[in-house]
Amino acid sequence: MENSHYKVIKMEAKLLWKPEEEQIKNSNMFKYIEFLSKNYNRNFKNYGELYEWSINNMEKFWQSIWDFAEIIHSEKYKMVVDDIKKFPGAKWFVGAKLNFAQNILKYRNEKTAIIFRSEPWTEERRQITYNELNNIVSRLQNALKNEGIGPGDKVAAYMPNIPETVISMLSSTS
Repeated sequence: MENSHYKVIKMEAKLLWKPEEEQIKNSNMFKYIEFLSKNYNRNFKNYGELYEWSINNMEKFWQSIWDFAEIIHSEKYKMVVDDIKKFPGAKWFVGAKLNFAQNILKYRNEKTAIIFRSEPWTEERRQITYNELNNIVSRLQNALKNEGIGPGDKVAAYMPNIPETVISMLSSTS
């Protein structure tokens, strides 16, 4: 297609990087596809097939994500979505009760939970493991309790995008 303003140039796609087989098998995507095969009797040959299924079967897809992620809840949802055609405004996992922080903090290991990179001029870099995150959140949560803050109270802060902001949110919501 050519006109006075635009010219379409066809370019050949060049593969820039391909993960090793071991990296693929250790990925969450690979584990999720295996999970679908085992628990939902769905067999996908590639990501494209999974993607097509996810957009054509949104309710089943999101149900499988809930199951795969092993969402901790005090009450399970009654329905995945109330009206799939209502975007925005659909209600998801209707009736479910869960604690966001509890689901984030369920991991207790040395895997990286937060990777922080500051503005370019300071070049500060930090990584926090799930064990470290749990310990820090627990200490701040106890400090909040000691100050008399409890369920139903509002905690607000104006903070930059740093690990302490995440830690504060998790401490307040847990």
